[in-house]
Amino acid sequence: MKTSLKKASLLFTGILIGGKLLAQTTDSMHMSNDYVKPFSGDDAFRTWSIGVSGGVLTPYTIFSSNKKQDFTSPNGELGYGAYIKKQILPSFGIQADFFAGKLSGNHSSPNVDGLVFSGFSTQIHYAASLSAVYTLANINWHYKKTAIQPYFTLGVGTMNYTPVITYADGTVTNFKTDNNGSISEIYLPVGAGLKFNVARGVNIDLGYQVNFVYSDNIDGDVYGPTNDKFSYAHIGLEFALGGRSKPQLATHNPVNSMRNEYMWENEQTKNTLQSEIDAEKARNAQLQSDLNATNANLAKLTTDSDGDGVPDFFDKCPNTPAGTKVDGSGCPLPVVKPAETKVYVTEEDRRVVNEAVRNLEFDFNKATIREHSFASLDQLAQLLVNKGFNLKLAGYTDNVGSAAYNLKLSQDRADAIKTYLVSKGASADKVHAEGHGKSNPIATNKTAAGRQQNRRVEFSLY
Repeated sequence: MKTSLKKASLLFTGILIGGKLLAQTTDSMHMSNDYVKPFSGDDAFRTWSIGVSGGVLTPYTIFSSNKKQDFTSPNGELGYGAYIKKQILPSFGIQADFFAGKLSGNHSSPNVDGLVFSGFSTQIHYAASLSAVYTLANINWHYKKTAIQPYFTLGVGTMNYTPVITYADGTVTNFKTDNNGSISEIYLPVGAGLKFNVARGVNIDLGYQVNFVYSDNIDGDVYGPTNDKFSYAHIGLEFALGGRSKPQLATHNPVNSMRNEYMWENEQTKNTLQSEIDAEKARNAQLQSDLNATNANLAKLTTDSDGDGVPDFFDKCPNTPAGTKVDGSGCPLPVVKPAETKVYVTEEDRRVVNEAVRNLEFDFNKATIREHSFASLDQLAQLLVNKGFNLKLAGYTDNVGSAAYNLKLSQDRADAIKTYLVSKGASADKVHAEGHGKSNPIATNKTAAGRQQNRRVEFSLY
């Protein structure tokens, strides 16, 4: 028996392990074009990519409100750009950016000289920068590659631009008088965005970039102590360079490749283990068959068809009705009737009941017991407690009003008496209240005196 239990335990453990292996090989044993052996060098990936973009340039940024801008009514103008990127790690790359376009706005705040301009227009001839790109969420345990790549960038660069201002009287002039009005400055681009993998080596790029300029000159209005900044919201396309047979490093999932490699290298181990499991399952099936035969024999000794607690094998009185008490052979035990308890009602007991009936009064047309009836009812309740009598309350009314109303009123009055007696200690199970409405009159309903007699509650003590 111990050997069988040991084999069964080994089989159960093997089935669990085999189930795990099978569950993981459904989509991982067939290597796809995105598979790269773990710890491979850059030659296994496409690490270079180029991108183009177009979007909106505006002095407004998410870091400040329009009221704090040099020009309180910023406009959106066309911008365009391109970049080339070298992916160093799946989550990190270096990117050389270029963009150009136009900035404009209206309604300036007063500058340091107190002047107010109606508007400005700045042509950005070029803006070139070098940025670090951090790609997030490109490692996933369940999928070979991600469909969406959140990223953010941080860099430094130089830009050349020509700001032109328009005075309140309509005069237009360059902000700077030398170098044909052009200015070169250092700026810091900070950005974030999402890339969507729409095809092999092709990504849609949605980005937002805030550019912090190392001066307060880009809009031609020197206002406040802070430097200028502007934003570039864009959409573009990124194309991975290199052979199409290689995956793009930025979208590659190294964790999934390690998982595939592990599953592939353990294929033979899985097959061997599965063979052992199948053999153990066959042996276990034989054990189960033997156990079923043994259980069938045991069932003959334990089956109790009539549920009297005596197995059929020993039951001399089969098919005993449910709930019947039986002896050790399954035959019914003789029924012993309980001795009857006689209840004696004395004249004094009747006097207490009659006193309660005589003093019982209700408010007109209600089931509210009047206060002067309480003393007699208290004596009746004490009698019920002391002697354990049963009491039947039968409520009646006269014939004034509908039958349904009178029946409800009579029941409510009988219930009110029961509730009062129970509150004084009487057993609720021994007080029975019934309403009979206008039935069983004891006097004529044609006179007030007769109707008064018919409005009653009868007490029956037993």
